[in-house]
Amino acid sequence: MMPFVARLANRIGCRSTVYLASTFTAVGLVGLATATSYWVLLAFLLLFGAAIATADVNMNLQGSLVERHHRKQMMSGFHGLFSVGNIFSAGTVSLLLWLGLNPVQSILVLALGLGVALLSLGRYMLPFAELEGAPAKTKPTKLVLLLGALCFIAFLVEGSMLDWSAVYLTSNRDMEPSIAGIGYAAFSVTMAAGRLLGDWIVSKLGSRAVLLAGSVLAMGGMALAVVIDHWVVSVLGFVLVGLGISNLVPIFCSTAGHQTVMPVAQALAIINAIGYLGILMGPAAIGFIAHATSLSFSLLFTSASLILVLCSAKIASYK
Repeated sequence: MMPFVARLANRIGCRSTVYLASTFTAVGLVGLATATSYWVLLAFLLLFGAAIATADVNMNLQGSLVERHHRKQMMSGFHGLFSVGNIFSAGTVSLLLWLGLNPVQSILVLALGLGVALLSLGRYMLPFAELEGAPAKTKPTKLVLLLGALCFIAFLVEGSMLDWSAVYLTSNRDMEPSIAGIGYAAFSVTMAAGRLLGDWIVSKLGSRAVLLAGSVLAMGGMALAVVIDHWVVSVLGFVLVGLGISNLVPIFCSTAGHQTVMPVAQALAIINAIGYLGILMGPAAIGFIAHATSLSFSLLFTSASLILVLCSAKIASYK
């Protein structure tokens, strides 16, 4: 899927691809809400997944192009607004349901909002797909593969918070299931805040220092959450994990945009493809390790993989 996304962006342009992907995302979202059979649901799931993947790659590509155009670090802020959008959309649907709309009506309102935003703001996107004089190399370089592997690790840690933080708080900290989501909520809000401040932080400290400090902070936060037996401390640890990993993926995407060996669209497509495996495979792997040992060990083991980011920070950063 990802190689096709890169070719599509190069053929019709980044802006047109975002328009197309966003349209199919809205259609897929409405289809998921109205599907009445297994096969129809499966078809709309495939459509929605393909559209989201296409939009994701092209949003990162657009961010890279805007960074080059303005000659400044901006990727962390873009990813921060992506996180804010997730929180906003979830809150909007919850509000609409509370006001009495049914799920289908709520999704229709959300899809309509996406269309309005796209039509009103989409014209400001840069139309071109690749920078002038871009390299023609299509095989993944060692740097691009490394960035993909590091994105895999970052998404693995993020996935562990998404799928296992609430389970950990209920099973290991005796928290009521009705409020156990506070751990992931705290993680998500902190990660969004860290990304919104990330461009300023990177401009002051440099991308390499942010990778080093972020990795140490995330590993320390996970250790704090697991070692000290109190739910408040565990939630605080999840906050530190969110702050620590908040700017890792944006920096990896910016580094891909600064490399000059292969086209940026293809590099970002490869990085996203490898990174997504961390979200897809990570939670299952964590569960397997937890079954063989314990959930505490599994979470610590997952965060320990950030040592690879520490060791690769010099190569994976940019100036």
